[in-house]
Amino acid sequence: MKKALSVLLAVVCLMALVSCGEVDPTGLWADAIYAEDTQLGDGAKALTVEVTAGEKTVVFTVMTDAETVGAALSEAGLLEGEQGAYGLYVKKVNGMVADFDQDQTYWAFYAGGEYATAGVDTTAIEEGVTYQLVRTK
Repeated sequence: MKKALSVLLAVVCLMALVSCGEVDPTGLWADAIYAEDTQLGDGAKALTVEVTAGEKTVVFTVMTDAETVGAALSEAGLLEGEQGAYGLYVKKVNGMVADFDQDQTYWAFYAGGEYATAGVDTTAIEEGVTYQLVRTK
């Protein structure tokens, strides 16, 4: 009886682990905070951001009162970077690093499918626009 329960428990645990996500713990997503589509924050505006690294994309819906995409993502804990001469140089998105000085990767920023003409920290949130941050080499 104990063996049967042990086997059943092991099978249930294995199924739970398999269903938790398809993130490769040794790949680009190993350091990701969120591996699945997620809603974050409280606020009057809804901001949709797609984060892509490698072959995987996760969609974030951020509820915010912030005015810019960068401020909303920083408040939600999804964005980190360094201030430079041209604004915020994004180095980390969703816990994943892109550092041009280390491996020639960077976070490309798109608004509505088009390469953004302004930085993430100065781009105003527009209703209905989906923003993308893509780890690029």
